[in-house]
Amino acid sequence: MRGAALRVPREKGEETRQALRSVGVIRDDVEVLHEGDWVAFPLLDGVVVPPQWGEVVERELRPRRARGPADYRELLHLSPTAQGLLPRSFDVVGDMVVVRLPEELTQHAAEIGRALLEFVPGARLVGSDHGVHGTDRRRSLEVIAGSGGWKGRHRENGIEMDVDLEKAYFSPRLAREHARVAESIETGDRVYDLCCGVGPFSLIIARDAGARGITAVDTNPEALALLRGSLARLGSRVPVTVRNEPVESFSTVAEPVERVVFNLPLEGIKYLPSVARTVALRGHLWYYEVVPRRDLGRRGEAIVRALGRPGEWEFEGSRVIHPYSPAADLVAFELARVRTEGQ
Repeated sequence: MRGAALRVPREKGEETRQALRSVGVIRDDVEVLHEGDWVAFPLLDGVVVPPQWGEVVERELRPRRARGPADYRELLHLSPTAQGLLPRSFDVVGDMVVVRLPEELTQHAAEIGRALLEFVPGARLVGSDHGVHGTDRRRSLEVIAGSGGWKGRHRENGIEMDVDLEKAYFSPRLAREHARVAESIETGDRVYDLCCGVGPFSLIIARDAGARGITAVDTNPEALALLRGSLARLGSRVPVTVRNEPVESFSTVAEPVERVVFNLPLEGIKYLPSVARTVALRGHLWYYEVVPRRDLGRRGEAIVRALGRPGEWEFEGSRVIHPYSPAADLVAFELARVRTEGQ
């Protein structure tokens, strides 16, 4: 049978499922469709959903076989108080699951881990995320279910990349943003990917954009080793140079280029004057920062001031990528260099 379905990027799947359930428009009698990096949720006949939720498409729908739990929380039987504290979302990276638990649930971590291991298809390992630490942005992870290490491969936007969640930071929540930036690269552009980590921006730009060349820069040698492995498997014809170097020293010798990506959300602001030197006249900068929601309306102007002299930069817009905490979001800021010093 054919019917309507809401198609969204995979990383927005759980969020979209919850939203559709909250308004009672998702069909439970047919299967959710998995289409590579996309997922399509069957809709009840005749319903209308907000356009910003995703794309409504027509699909061949298959009857659901045996109905399993629609939410991992259905597999847990805790006190009402503890049940109410369970996180609604979690990250899936390859065959690994990462969840952030409030302190009140520490005693139930093993139970929660087993529920996630059962709920997520193909999951091998579940970890409790205790935050990111140090200049290399390494996660502190505690195994709460499953076995094996934190090294694996994650597929995003059709690219298989090497990851090690303990040794190099990676978040699957930026998949659409990685693709969006790649779509904005023009033929012949030179690109710097600063604080690149395992290189998701570099990888998709190398595959999809007509860039003249990419330079990926990071201080974490283990992250760069993972990137080199992914690049070897990708086999792109776009040259990618990998440099193990701090942003501030790289920027003092780097020739300005047309496109710069700078993803250091918690402390990047102090490096912006250095980063500004790497952007050519009429070039563009994508900068990512964790911003309290109460400050978002004024943050673009503050970033422009941090970049350099008045009149050198224009703020072209911002985009909330995903919630970071109850009061803050990860935000992408796009800026253009319209003048250089002395003009």
